Amino acid sequence: MQRVTLVRYTAKSDRAAENEALSRAVFAELKTTAPAQVSYALFRNGLDFVHLFVNTASEDASALVELDSFKTYSEGIADRCEAPPEISRLALTLLESYGLS
Repeated sequence: MQRVTLVRYTAKSDRAAENEALSRAVFAELKTTAPAQVSYALFRNGLDFVHLFVNTASEDASALVELDSFKTYSEGIADRCEAPPEISRLALTLLESYGLS
């Protein structure tokens, strides 16, 4: 089984730029650590953010959640959002993909 996590939320208008900067710091650290078989994407539409994490090797998310930058990002997420993030975690079997590890 593979791990797929989708997180959606709306940032407070005065905290959206900060949220984006903290999110981008995670990508900088991922580029340094380069975990195998992990994909991570960030999408933004105004104040709405969507994060998509996929581990094509296992149900493990530690390659992401154990990063110092992710811990920093996660610490204040509730304060930066209009409402708590909506999190969908799925254990699935990848049948086919394009662009995933």
